[in-house]
Amino acid sequence: RRIVSGESRWEAYRIKDAEVVVVAYGTTSRIVKNAIDLLAGDIAVGLIRPQTLWPFPVDAFAELPQSCQKILCVEMSCGQMIDDVRLAVAGRKEVFFYGRSGGMVPTPGEIADAVRQLAGRINA
Repeated sequence: RRIVSGESRWEAYRIKDAEVVVVAYGTTSRIVKNAIDLLAGDIAVGLIRPQTLWPFPVDAFAELPQSCQKILCVEMSCGQMIDDVRLAVAGRKEVFFYGRSGGMVPTPGEIADAVRQLAGRINA
C-alpha cells in the first residue's frame, strides 16, 4: 500500500471538460498531445499519461469529469495496458483500444480520426 500511495505517478492534460479521455504513455503520449491540439475546438479531449505502469495510477481515474463519455487506450503494442485501465475505471465508462505494433508509429491525424470516430463525429 505504501508503494502504491507513494510511487504512483501520472500526468493529466486537458482533462477538465473532456468528452473523450485518451490514456497513453511514453512516445505515444506525446503523439496524443498533438492529436488533442488538432482536435481543439472540435471535440473536448484530454489525456491521462501514466508515468508509472507499476504501480498503475488508479487514482488518476478516480474522478473523471462528468463530461467524459468514453476512454480510448492508445498504445504501440497489442493492448497490454487496457486491462489496467478497465480495472481502474471499474465499469464507470466504456474503454476502447487503438493500437499499433511492429514498430508502426501512429500519427496525430490517425489518433485524431480514432477519437472522432469514437465520439461519433465520423463514420467507421
